[in-house]
Amino acid sequence: MTKTMQSNRREWLKTAGLLGLGLSAAGKHFCNDIAADDESVVSAAKQETFRPGKAKSVIQIWMWGGPSHLETFDPKPAAGKDFCGSWDKPLQTNVPGMEISQSLPMLAQCADLYSVVRSMTHGTNHHEQASYMMQTGRMPGGNIVYPGAGAVISKVKGHDAGYDLPVPPYVVLTTAQGRFSESGFLGPKYKPFVTGGDPSRTPFLVSGYVVEGITEKRQSERKSLLESLDTFSHAAENVPLMEEIETARKNAYQLMLGDAVKIFNLGTEPDVVRDGYGRNWFGQSCLTARRLVQLGVPYITINYRGWDTHKRHFETLTRRQGEWDRGLSMLLKELADSGLLDSTIVWWGGEFGRTPKIGWDSPWFGGRGHHSECFNVLLAGGGFRGGKVVGASDEKGQKVAVRPVEPQDLLGSLYQNLGIDPNSPLSNEKGIKVPYMPPASSAGLLREIMA
Repeated sequence: MTKTMQSNRREWLKTAGLLGLGLSAAGKHFCNDIAADDESVVSAAKQETFRPGKAKSVIQIWMWGGPSHLETFDPKPAAGKDFCGSWDKPLQTNVPGMEISQSLPMLAQCADLYSVVRSMTHGTNHHEQASYMMQTGRMPGGNIVYPGAGAVISKVKGHDAGYDLPVPPYVVLTTAQGRFSESGFLGPKYKPFVTGGDPSRTPFLVSGYVVEGITEKRQSERKSLLESLDTFSHAAENVPLMEEIETARKNAYQLMLGDAVKIFNLGTEPDVVRDGYGRNWFGQSCLTARRLVQLGVPYITINYRGWDTHKRHFETLTRRQGEWDRGLSMLLKELADSGLLDSTIVWWGGEFGRTPKIGWDSPWFGGRGHHSECFNVLLAGGGFRGGKVVGASDEKGQKVAVRPVEPQDLLGSLYQNLGIDPNSPLSNEKGIKVPYMPPASSAGLLREIMA
């Protein structure tokens, strides 16, 4: 592993300124889920020694729709035009021997901060099922709807750990992911707070926090007026239901009038920082995520839509790759410079990849379909070493050639780095007896990159 870049923040900012398989197929890859009423299986699942990590937060960059692995972190320049088109000039990163797409020059400069898994696989090409697998580590179906990683981590690091910050412990920027039930059997208490709005606009209109045209002074005046008119609450102040309503109301006002609003006010950041991230939705979402991590929020998802590139794939990438190259590289650099990367896991990826062979004919005109047999994810920080490549695809990116990694391996590794034993029982109010994760695959957790 190379040394972390030693350039200071000012130098970095200067540089930035210049620059169709079904569930039956899925079944062959997945371990069977633990039976809800079989505690003995939970104990048997403890096949790996638990080495707790010290990560405190996760930033998940969810590439909604499925990003192409060939045009991100697993380029195949020798595969020919039908597989790489004209994108046949990958960039050498600052890690010797590690190449990534020619469209990601800023990420090429900081590859020592992240590692790439080039051998993800799960075997279903349907968005809903694939998203559920990648978020829960389990196959859909059966009598149990499992919670996603965000709900689990917000429970363990938030609700069950005395979390009392003014922002909920699980935040999604800026629209709901919508492909799976985030909280599953844990229930609505563990669903994410979805911000709405657009962080690149002023003001960033966060649902329940920031209302256009309503100043903090006016909010306070409206609160005082409402309280003066609310004679019913005073008359029934000893009624348990009214006490719950009053608690909820106080919490709501804390959100609207407290420090939470300041977290979403990106105008307090220096212009050079905002410019470094890019003055667009994704860049400013990354900046917001960094601010939320600084506050202590355990789980933040940036739901980055628009990567289901069946048609005119390369035209879409030409327009959009630059914004996330800039935003993600700036996020990694700022986290590293501030020391927060040591305690923050950054997870980039989608539900699957794209078909390596390009569809040139009408109606695709250079499109790529769904491909779950082999794709990639990026991991950084929070106990994951940088500058490494895990696994490999074949010469055309069609299948895993070395070291398959399944969703439960990925999520189990995240949990372990967060200090959560993936094989231990997941406590819940319904008394459902299951572990946090099914047993890892035969290849195991991502020990190669776990500190």
